[in-house]
Amino acid sequence: MSLGKAARTLVKPVRGVLLRPAAQAQASRRSYAAGAVTEARAVLENELDTIRAAGTWKAERIITSRQGAQINVDGSRGAILNFCANNYLGLSSHPEVVQAGIEAMKLYGAGLSSVRFICGTQDIHKNLEQKLAQFHEREDCILYASCFDANAGLFEVLLGPDDAVLSDELNHASIIDGIRLCRAKRLRYKHMDLGDLENKLRESQSSRMRLVVTDGVFSMDGDVAPLQGICDLAEQYGAMVFIDECHATGFLGPRGRGTDELLGVMDRVHIVNSTLGKALGGAAGGYTVGPKPLIDLLRQRSRPYLFSNSLPPPVVGCATRAVELLLASSEIAQSMTAKTMRFRNKMTQAGFTIAGSAHPICPVMLGDARLASLMADDMLKLGVYVIGFSYPVVPKGKARIRVQISAAHSDEDIDRCVDAFIQTGRKHGVIS
Repeated sequence: MSLGKAARTLVKPVRGVLLRPAAQAQASRRSYAAGAVTEARAVLENELDTIRAAGTWKAERIITSRQGAQINVDGSRGAILNFCANNYLGLSSHPEVVQAGIEAMKLYGAGLSSVRFICGTQDIHKNLEQKLAQFHEREDCILYASCFDANAGLFEVLLGPDDAVLSDELNHASIIDGIRLCRAKRLRYKHMDLGDLENKLRESQSSRMRLVVTDGVFSMDGDVAPLQGICDLAEQYGAMVFIDECHATGFLGPRGRGTDELLGVMDRVHIVNSTLGKALGGAAGGYTVGPKPLIDLLRQRSRPYLFSNSLPPPVVGCATRAVELLLASSEIAQSMTAKTMRFRNKMTQAGFTIAGSAHPICPVMLGDARLASLMADDMLKLGVYVIGFSYPVVPKGKARIRVQISAAHSDEDIDRCVDAFIQTGRKHGVIS
């Protein structure tokens, strides 16, 4: 074979360019990958179109101010009344809380660039953990980047193959995901159904340890777990009790300690997870409080704790000051009851169906996802910020607008919100 003919066999034209076999193979792989990406993109776009068609698309409104009872929203004129934040105590913009965050940043910096056990623990972290343990009247506390992380990190460490976890069927997604990570036997009991819980406790009697798991307050409906009955059953069958208190810490109970204080079972609930991202300053972070041996073990083995950066000093500073304010006085927490009942009573009298009990979460039940979204948009035009909740956040057919009352709301704010609901409800035929 001549040299010229041999050379011609080593190259082939691709799109007008001569490529060697290796380059040709690379081009082929890239073309194949591009096809896969195009196919995946089509699948994703189809799924997004399905969400839009169902009326469950969740648009994110842009806030251009600090969090509070009144906020500025991009595209809206003037201040808007905010009735859908978890800022239950109005501490997100409290001057002392904000100033504490500023001072912590000046003294300790923006962040630690590390996890806790390497070089990410500061004295302010230990101080906040001590105050949270004191607040909840438990032995010890461990901080996480979020309560989602606290729930993800607990069950895998505490429970093994010889144990059982009994979980309310409507528990928060973070609890469900956390339980999936553990190797314990998993049993779901019907929502707040003590009879079904007892059946599951009987069914799991051969387990080494059993843990009953429930939200203290269920965030979508605002209903409060029957903790007295749960504790009675747990003691009867030799089980422990865990509660997630994200929507209770700081404002439920005479001193704002939470659902367990409200129902008189603080000494009977063994483990509490909660958040710093709602009533306690509203920034970020979560935690577990409970027996010291458990907290010590979590520090050694809890993956979200071991592999996540420390809470930033400004967040720690804000949360610490929020807890200090609540330890010093229960006045803010006690102001919530009257405001909540004012809204619930006025809405019920107007003809709306409000789910839950005497909790600041006040779900206005509408059923249809598209209706909930349209009404929320119309409410914004009337100067009230609320959001429609639909599947998969809530079950299909149970769409709602979840209103949340804050200590920062005035009676006039609440009355304006009710008036806007009445006007919008009549427009859409929800009330007459």
